[in-house]
Amino acid sequence: MNEHYIIAVLLIVQTSLVNIAQADEDLIGDTYSIDGKVVPPDSASSEWLVNTRILVNGGEHVGFLRNDGSFVVNNLLPGSYVVEVANPNYIYEPARVDINSKGKFRARKVNYIQSSLVHQISYPLKLKSRGPFKYFQVRESWRVTDFLMNPMVLMMVLPLLLVMVLPKMMNAADPETQREMQQLQMPKYDMPELSEMMTSLFTGGKKPQPKSSKVSKKRQ
Repeated sequence: MNEHYIIAVLLIVQTSLVNIAQADEDLIGDTYSIDGKVVPPDSASSEWLVNTRILVNGGEHVGFLRNDGSFVVNNLLPGSYVVEVANPNYIYEPARVDINSKGKFRARKVNYIQSSLVHQISYPLKLKSRGPFKYFQVRESWRVTDFLMNPMVLMMVLPLLLVMVLPKMMNAADPETQREMQQLQMPKYDMPELSEMMTSLFTGGKKPQPKSSKVSKKRQ
């Protein structure tokens, strides 16, 4: 009797679990799958297939690659999903897949800045690598152009070039052009000597009298 009772209880529990699962499926509705293919890069190693994952909505759903690079992510409800290829060595551009209630798929590029801008791509997805990751920045090497474009060098070289080129241009010009350039030159002013300026400043503008007359009288 005890064995029959236990078997009956197990059957009741099993049937109740099946009914609950069916009820959940009826509430959830139909589910769909996103499929596509990841193209391996030319320089990919044998570990590329193992290290590559498919992330849907940042990891809510995870997919793995087959030997030919194809993938399928199941149990997806109607909605919008961002599909990314996660690989530690290569960069892949993500894609957005929209699934409507009728089961129609539309794939487009991801644009976080202008979300209303739609640029459709082919479906099933075909994701290609944009290149390897660059974790380190290449150090810049010294170049001759960096030295020539230095502001200090330009300040020294340009005046020298002007001094050397302008006279040749003046000599090669016509006589009339030379006359016009000479007329345009600034007139020359006779600048007083510094000693005269200092004596006029301290003597109140009076010029000192010459001492030659006094010396001549003493000699007489």
